[in-house]
Amino acid sequence: MAPPHRSPRSPEHIPRPGPRPTRRSLLAGVAALGALGATGCSRVATASDVEGGDLLDRLRAAGVVRLGIAGEIPFGYIDRNGELTGEAPELAAVIFKRLGVDRVQPVPTEFGSLIPGLNSQQFDVVAAGMYVNPERCEQVVFSDPDYQMLDAFIVRKGNPKGLRSYEDVVEKKAAFATGTGYAEIQYAVEAGYEESDILIVPDQVAGLNAVEAGRVDVFAGTALTVREVVKKSAKAEATEPFKPLVGGKPHVDGGAFAFRPTETNLRDAFNVELRKLKKSGELFRILKPFGFTEAEMTDLTAKELCGG
Repeated sequence: MAPPHRSPRSPEHIPRPGPRPTRRSLLAGVAALGALGATGCSRVATASDVEGGDLLDRLRAAGVVRLGIAGEIPFGYIDRNGELTGEAPELAAVIFKRLGVDRVQPVPTEFGSLIPGLNSQQFDVVAAGMYVNPERCEQVVFSDPDYQMLDAFIVRKGNPKGLRSYEDVVEKKAAFATGTGYAEIQYAVEAGYEESDILIVPDQVAGLNAVEAGRVDVFAGTALTVREVVKKSAKAEATEPFKPLVGGKPHVDGGAFAFRPTETNLRDAFNVELRKLKKSGELFRILKPFGFTEAEMTDLTAKELCGG
């Protein structure tokens, strides 16, 4: 969902007991929760002098880990009952339980504020399905990805312009939109689309609305979020997933958890448990209720996606 710009991506919650909230409404709905977190708990402690960091020990002592989320369905959000959910928080809860930390606490923010918030000690881990890319790897350290993802488009029913790739968008001079901070911005630019001509909207719901209203011909997002958001639309549909070209080569994105660069011990311990979940098949069972398929399970590593 999701490179210098993100993904992810916004995805949709399954099961969904009521109408899907947008990222903006979700963030508004959890503002009070964020305020409570700010007053009820001080910021996380600053980094120690221990090589690789001692954050895991401190989290075990506190019994809680603070997760930075961006209100994106299905990656990390607060549901209509005020409960934290999403693939990343649910997975984090399982892994941190195994690491001796019993409770996870959400810290909602905008997607573009996740890395700054992490590095300024506002929370301990980014749990938002964030795509791993070289630019971000210069600012944080990533776990290995827990999922991989292709791109897809929201287009009007019948796909009248025949848009199936970013190159099609450029060639057919289609009006193009994607989400704030999404990786898809860079993919379109790499295909030759002028960045100044891209309509940037808050999330996939706004993207669907823009396509349905005829403001744009196409909205680009992750295959998961796109296929979920169009399910109830009478005017729009999702294209088949595809690999964007990066450096002229087909590219697959991977979403992962982000940690401060000083906290490699925590990242490494997290990876050990993540690999166990992958091997046992438990990872897929955790992610499946949020719309993920077996095709989106991956053995990609953060090292590969960071560029070696």
